[in-house]
Amino acid sequence: MAVTINTLRDYKQKGEAFAVLTAYDATFAHAVSEAGVDVILIGDSLGMVLQGHDSTLPVTMEQMAYHVRSVAAGNKGALVMADMPFMSYGTTESALTNAAELMRAGAHMVKLEGTDWMADTITALSERGIPVCAHLGLTPQFVNKFGGYKVQGREEHAAEQMIEHACMLERAGADVILLECVPAPLAARITQAVKAPVIGIGAGSDTDGQVLVLHDMLGVTPGRKPRFVKNFLAENGSIQGALEAYVNAVRQREFPGQEHTFEA
Repeated sequence: MAVTINTLRDYKQKGEAFAVLTAYDATFAHAVSEAGVDVILIGDSLGMVLQGHDSTLPVTMEQMAYHVRSVAAGNKGALVMADMPFMSYGTTESALTNAAELMRAGAHMVKLEGTDWMADTITALSERGIPVCAHLGLTPQFVNKFGGYKVQGREEHAAEQMIEHACMLERAGADVILLECVPAPLAARITQAVKAPVIGIGAGSDTDGQVLVLHDMLGVTPGRKPRFVKNFLAENGSIQGALEAYVNAVRQREFPGQEHTFEA
């Protein structure tokens, strides 16, 4: 049975964790969905892991739509979430146009990075039938504004503001919240504060779902690995085994462990 927004809501209500993983092509989309991953994210992380850039900023709408079509062709029942690339949603009008392109390409939901300024755009998308995931915390498209990839929400004021923004964006129509690189206690507070399912990456084990970049969890990304990454291929004999181990570890709340978590 295909995973939908209602499936994710049911998981949250039952306290059952769900697994999210990136994929960028038909072959891996098939493997990932066959392994039981609930949500496939076509991330603008492709700018780094596929294209070799040092950030996600160079990724274009044309490239995102191409990869969404590829993933949709190989997917076997997972919910397909697509990142909206840098400045593709700078205005509500551009957000509507570009989100429609990704939905026509095969996405079931789009993901936007930002805070309270996104509220009107999220409302406009939601009113027109486009499900939205609001990405808070470390938002990679803001790397130049942040001055690097840094944990967000460690100060109490920043933590309270992030909780406020999550609630605001849910009221605006966000169906899912994604938290990246925030202290685990803050992620737990946000997960409890909103009815929408919350997905974490580097946000502790108390969120409703977990996401990793495919290349990271297979241990093939060159260079220094983020703290929140675990190489699942190292402990399993095949890629498919690694994918299934990731899904099981998330559902059993064995991943992420303390070693993958940021504290306040």
